[in-house]
Amino acid sequence: MKSHDKAQKNPPRILCIGMPVRDLTFRVGGVPARGSKENATHFDEICGGNALNAAIGIVRLGGRASVCGPMGDINETSSRFMFDRLAQEGIETRHIVHMPGLVTPISAVLVDPSGERTIVTFRDPELWKVKLPPTEALLDDCAAILTESRCAEFCTELCAEAVRRGIPVIVDVDRAMSLREGLLNASSHLVFSSEPLQETADIADDAEALRKIAKLTPSFLAGTRGARGTIWLDESGSIQETPAFPVHTVDTLGAGDIFHGAFALAITEGQELRQALRFASAAAALKCTRFGGALAAPGRAEVEALLGRGEVGSRVSIDR
Repeated sequence: MKSHDKAQKNPPRILCIGMPVRDLTFRVGGVPARGSKENATHFDEICGGNALNAAIGIVRLGGRASVCGPMGDINETSSRFMFDRLAQEGIETRHIVHMPGLVTPISAVLVDPSGERTIVTFRDPELWKVKLPPTEALLDDCAAILTESRCAEFCTELCAEAVRRGIPVIVDVDRAMSLREGLLNASSHLVFSSEPLQETADIADDAEALRKIAKLTPSFLAGTRGARGTIWLDESGSIQETPAFPVHTVDTLGAGDIFHGAFALAITEGQELRQALRFASAAAALKCTRFGGALAAPGRAEVEALLGRGEVGSRVSIDR
């Protein structure tokens, strides 16, 4: 699927900050036991990484996206492969920082018959020392920032400046955060996966975890819970829930990233929070119905058709 339904004549540009990853994906009958071997029934080489996947979802849904973050040496195989793919998707790459002599992150992804994925990733530790381009260049014509919590070390200062300028900052939290983490206040929206939500708050209940974290940040707070949909706090601090959509899941790889990208786009479009979360859930659900990671992300018309049917249910996982 190539491009990409346009929601607006001049769609907003969302800056997606993270570490692009080259994904080597294998469909297997089951995850092999330690010391054993397993034959794959299918292989594919795709782009990956939270921010990059989200950017693909944004563009497919009619927005504009630029990717910012560290990659390996400009002459290495992974860099060339991913730049070609991003160009095909219409994603801006001028803010990517190539780091001489380093290797772009790479993952081996095993997808079992249920659609669940098992991932092994290598990220060169030197990549975390990246220095992003100047703030003015990054925030020029920027309608929102979408980043992942693991990148706090090199993007918190930029995110704080964006918040000061009234630019939404959406953080995909898929690792436990410190309760002193700067992104708690250098953000406008924090969307956790359930496990890191509970680990961050040190509370084994999503609702109570959200309430605890809400005492530390003015940001909108939500937790994605796979088949149980999304739990979130409204403006009055009351717990709300957005159910998942019922689909036949074959591949969850990248679904959570598509959720975050769709949610960020919806926020820039001025959608009300409940509507934005349903929009994101629909996009993630449709992605799960086909193989290909984020490259299987849906177009705008598909998402709006699903929303138009008004169906919700509990069979799709959106945690990445």
